[in-house]
Amino acid sequence: MLETTPELRRADDRDVEGIHAVVAAAYVGYTSLIGRTPIPMLTDYATAVRAHEVWVLDADGVIVGVLELEPRPDHLWLENVAVEPAWQGRGLGRRLLDHAEDVARQRGFAEIGLLTNERYADDIALYLRRGYRETHREPHLGTDLVYFRKTVDPASSG
Repeated sequence: MLETTPELRRADDRDVEGIHAVVAAAYVGYTSLIGRTPIPMLTDYATAVRAHEVWVLDADGVIVGVLELEPRPDHLWLENVAVEPAWQGRGLGRRLLDHAEDVARQRGFAEIGLLTNERYADDIALYLRRGYRETHREPHLGTDLVYFRKTVDPASSG
């Protein structure tokens, strides 16, 4: 199964259980790091699939990656990106981020935004490498949420 190239497709109600499983597996290690359950693990994905644009990476019927997007008035918000740990290190996170940026361009947004926790050093480093810039921090239950924005050129793709 790990040799399959996952198909990127829009999620629907049948994917909710698989989305929950990927998010739980991807974020469980962060629980001890921040001293509480990470926000994505608390999300009602049945509602998210209906209210937002949720994409999944599907490997022969098994969800291995999740991307949740929400259009905002002046930018596209990346609510969540998660990859099943057994599938990490294969470029799937980059593929999901590339897709989010492509969606932003297609919709004519000049920016894409996201947040992460200050203690997720690897995630922060990844976003900085990808051209995101920190805009501000906000205290949240004993840690800071770190907000990022990235300018995307609506005229280009890729």
